[in-house]
Amino acid sequence: MKFAKRVFLIAGIWGVVIIGLNFFNERWVALNDPPALNHPEFFYGFNAVGMAWQVLFLLLSRDPVRYRPLMPAAMLEKFGYVLAIAILFSLERISRFVFFFSFTDLLLGVLFVAAFRKTRDASLPMI
Repeated sequence: MKFAKRVFLIAGIWGVVIIGLNFFNERWVALNDPPALNHPEFFYGFNAVGMAWQVLFLLLSRDPVRYRPLMPAAMLEKFGYVLAIAILFSLERISRFVFFFSFTDLLLGVLFVAAFRKTRDASLPMI
């Protein structure tokens, strides 16, 4: 259970820092990864939804056995993002920087799977 607690705590803290900083990055993104944002609601909406997931990760870190049923959704969040980024990269619609930065989410997704598997025995009722 310590492993799952640490994985979700690290993921939550990492995400709060990265996404928190990204809320202030609209101008940088427009200058360094053109074109400029034409729909800031998508940019800020993505950050807001992402921040909500970080809160879930922090909640999962408090009691992984109790919240184990939410772990597949957390895995879907990570692997769904990685898949979308991989497709966009293959279509040459995103930069290499974004593509390689998504490997963090891939690693966290794999760790989420490991945490899910490790909490399986703890979540089974004792007979």
